[in-house]
Amino acid sequence: MRKIRILEHISLDGVIQHENDENFTHGNWTMPFRSPAGLEAVEEAQGSPFDLLLGRHTYDLWSDYWPKAGNFPIANGLNAATKYVATHRPDSLEWAPFMDLGTDIIAGIRSLKSTDGHDLIVWGSSTLTPVLLDQGLVDEVVLLIYPVLLGRGKRFFSDSVDPCELALVSTKVTPTGVLINKYRHVGSLRT
Repeated sequence: MRKIRILEHISLDGVIQHENDENFTHGNWTMPFRSPAGLEAVEEAQGSPFDLLLGRHTYDLWSDYWPKAGNFPIANGLNAATKYVATHRPDSLEWAPFMDLGTDIIAGIRSLKSTDGHDLIVWGSSTLTPVLLDQGLVDEVVLLIYPVLLGRGKRFFSDSVDPCELALVSTKVTPTGVLINKYRHVGSLRT
């Protein structure tokens, strides 16, 4: 059985957006905080080898960048991974190897999770992440928490997610002040 791990760069106020648009002008806000220790922690959290579970928007952004990024470990791992994509337009997928999750995305993910294979890593995908959390399909959440407040942008924890509980598994801090917290999904929120 595969594990699903969510990895996310996140500001102190919950913003995960990295690309600029008309409402968000702080793209690449993580760059000043990158460090060799942070890269090592990301590689450790992803594991090797791994497959990707992506929403369509993240898939489109990454398929424009990673195939041209060059020959280095992160790029090689992402390019080699099978990309399982939540999409209604599977005929337009090009960044191989890939598979669409079908018309019933939750059933497709449940079926995929029950198979033998590499762990499934979710990066970005702000629409897919709440669904995975809500359905109890997430095994681990790894948050790379940056010491910044961005005020606006796409958020990791949306109002559409039912409250749930996570247990802290480990924490590290990089020399630039990024906290890398690994959590295990526990279940519904206890009150």
